Amino acid sequence: MKNKLFGAYTGLPASLLILGAANFGSRRGYGADEKDIERILATYTDAGGNFIDVADQYQLGEAEEIVGRFTENQRHNFIICTKYTRSAEQVPSLLNSGNHRKAMRQGVEASLKRLKTDYIDIFMPHYDDGLTPIDEIVRGLEDLVKSGKILYAGLANFPAWKVAAIASKIPLAAIQMEYNLVQRTADRELMGVSDHFGLSRMLYSPLAGGLLTGKYRNGASGRLNIGTAKAYTEDAKTKAIIDELELIATELDATVGQVAFAWTLTKNAFPIIGARKPSHLEESLQALKITLSVVQLEKLDAISAVEMGYPHDLLQTVQHKFDA
Repeated sequence: MKNKLFGAYTGLPASLLILGAANFGSRRGYGADEKDIERILATYTDAGGNFIDVADQYQLGEAEEIVGRFTENQRHNFIICTKYTRSAEQVPSLLNSGNHRKAMRQGVEASLKRLKTDYIDIFMPHYDDGLTPIDEIVRGLEDLVKSGKILYAGLANFPAWKVAAIASKIPLAAIQMEYNLVQRTADRELMGVSDHFGLSRMLYSPLAGGLLTGKYRNGASGRLNIGTAKAYTEDAKTKAIIDELELIATELDATVGQVAFAWTLTKNAFPIIGARKPSHLEESLQALKITLSVVQLEKLDAISAVEMGYPHDLLQTVQHKFDA
């Protein structure tokens, strides 16, 4: 697996694919078992992976504990990104959740213990809580960097205007967001703001919870339908996307999921592989070998595009265009 620089200003070499640890453990009743986790971690590292994404809330802290045990004696070989906001509690108190400095401090201290380390490479709020002032988040993250408890700060699931406001005050390394062929609303603002501030894009759910593997069409179960009796349906746009993925997969002798994953690799980003079984990871790793043609890429881009809305639609009609 190749490495590329993480963001425009860190100089940090990171593996192209990030291993997501959300399914490491079973405290939430749904996740990977211990033997599968061992195989997933071994397969990822054997492939050259060096970047693990986790959060205090994943499996109520169990995911961080598992990552900590795995990296304890080889910490220098891995980049670890973790997140706070929700805490590791099933029902967190108001004082132990949110983005305020008390929750931030409690979150980082608890994560350091579970991860069995004295520093976290990348630390970020899990989402915008809608309450904490921007300056409070800025000062808290800045203090953690100065203390050496974290090396870099980032943001997950924040609106673009807040990303811009925070990135204007302190250095940020990355933003984390959902992005895939059926979820491209980040194209409206988040992609542009990440380019402007030189932020790495960490893309979670690149297969849309398994939707873009086509498995739900065949009656398979997964994150999107476990615990619900609701029948699987596709809207017209989703149907067109999966139909096109199936055609391209046939052309390339690949699976539908591999083609969908390969598409995210063309977006100058770091997709996060959220594997629950070793086979899930092994299939995603094969996407590294796929090269989409210009025609194939244009088709997928076109059928998955989102309406940009105002002011983008207006600006497209009034801004000057020049031939290259």
